Amino acid sequence: MKILVVEDEKRIADSIKKGLEQEKYIVDVAYSGNDGYDLASTEKYDLIILDIMLPEISGIEICQSLRKENNSTPILMLTAKGQIHEKVEGLNSGADDYLTKPFSFDELLARIKALTRRKGEMINVVLSLSDLTLNTETYEVKRGKTPIMLSNKEYMLLEYLLRHPNQILTKDKIITQVWDYESKILPNTVEAHIKKLRDKIDVPFKNQLPLIKTVRGFGYKISNE
Repeated sequence: MKILVVEDEKRIADSIKKGLEQEKYIVDVAYSGNDGYDLASTEKYDLIILDIMLPEISGIEICQSLRKENNSTPILMLTAKGQIHEKVEGLNSGADDYLTKPFSFDELLARIKALTRRKGEMINVVLSLSDLTLNTETYEVKRGKTPIMLSNKEYMLLEYLLRHPNQILTKDKIITQVWDYESKILPNTVEAHIKKLRDKIDVPFKNQLPLIKTVRGFGYKISNE
């Protein structure tokens, strides 16, 4: 799951990014309205966290512009305490929910999960293929009954593959969806992470069908065929 945070208070933005990355989300951050709009309108995100009070372009204007462009990405607005008119204006501009500062990280996380469920992408808590399962609530990964320990990036990569079973995913697409915008990632970095993932979910299970396939000249897919 990839999230964009648009927040001009760097301390708040960086704190949200750090917390969400610990929860296995991929996070991009923009500290101004212009940068936030550029990312939101050109990159694909599962959710946008958008502060109303931003330099250059307000969160309201960004939200209105995205909706006019038929961008249906769920938007969670951040508002200052007590500014009821801003909350109403934010919802009227096309936002899906709002959260008042200061807020607890647990509440933010709950709002994110509710919005992504509403979008229909998080209804299945457990992703599975053949005997491989990944629980998006507990972060447990198993092959059969055997637990598999993954790094954060390995987990994100496997979750992305499992959300697109039997689909060929190019290295560029994997980089876009599994790493944040600022990361300097080369195609061989993807190869290295795919190998690490194979070494954990395929190689140890000699009697089971390998699930991660290389489609030469195109990319990778996860499949039980």
